Amino acid sequence: MYLHHVASYLPEAVVTNAHFTRLNGLADEWIIERTGIRERRKAAPGENANTMAIAATHAVLAEAPAFDAKSIDLIVVGTYTPHDTIYTAAHAVQRALDINEIPTVSISSACSSLLNAVEIVEGYFAMGKASRAIVVVTEHNTAYNNEEDTIAGHLWGDGAAALLISKERLAATDLHISEVITGGAAPVSKADESVTLKPVERGIVMPFGRDVFQQACTYMARVTQQLMDKHRISAEALTYLIPHQANLRISLNVVKQLGLDPERAVSNIERLGNTGCAGAAIALAEVWDTLQAGSKVIITVFGGGYSYGAMLLEREL
Repeated sequence: MYLHHVASYLPEAVVTNAHFTRLNGLADEWIIERTGIRERRKAAPGENANTMAIAATHAVLAEAPAFDAKSIDLIVVGTYTPHDTIYTAAHAVQRALDINEIPTVSISSACSSLLNAVEIVEGYFAMGKASRAIVVVTEHNTAYNNEEDTIAGHLWGDGAAALLISKERLAATDLHISEVITGGAAPVSKADESVTLKPVERGIVMPFGRDVFQQACTYMARVTQQLMDKHRISAEALTYLIPHQANLRISLNVVKQLGLDPERAVSNIERLGNTGCAGAAIALAEVWDTLQAGSKVIITVFGGGYSYGAMLLEREL
């Protein structure tokens, strides 16, 4: 199957580290050293996971006029910060597209939801139940985040991205989705309590950040190497590695383990913070126009719970 296009939506409001210095006394230099984050986006009043998903959907369709919106026969949306758990973001996208009676799926596997969503599309395509899909990943972290939490309150940003996927190649610029690998690692270490989001108690809590760091470095490097080995892709041949945008130190650690040139690692966490399952897709949208025939891209993700995955994208010659 093929990725035809990807586009993103980011709220206008920018929250710099100075906000957390005033609120919690956290120094700008301290935040940058530990996370790489300098600023992040915050949804405006009236914006939420649904509205951002719709905005990303409109953006990707506007940038890909050859992909007829009415031909979409599958919608899959990922988020762990829903505006509503009954009328989900997936239903909001379907209503905005005004396409009735097609499969519409909303999922959450923490920050790994992007690749699980793509894998769901792969399954529908394989069963002959769909041939053109839209995947949307959207996070409204600031709706749940407790900014006064000095451990994790400064990490989060809001944003969304949408991907148009087809069973057959539609254009020379399409990326072949060569393989997707996902997995759960819930039995590992402190997976059950290292990152939690409990709406009633408010706050995205990360009491065991070191464990998250260690497991993310291990699993993202491992699954990426698995893809590279299987498809015989050397470090030099990889155009971009797009890691989950959780922490710049995690990304650099993964790059080092893989023996990659750090310049090949795409990063937006400095400007956007941790945008959850939307981060890697937003990053792909940011480098889309730089891709050429023969380009090879791996997206690798890790989510609390734990979950992980990697996807190989290739622009065919």
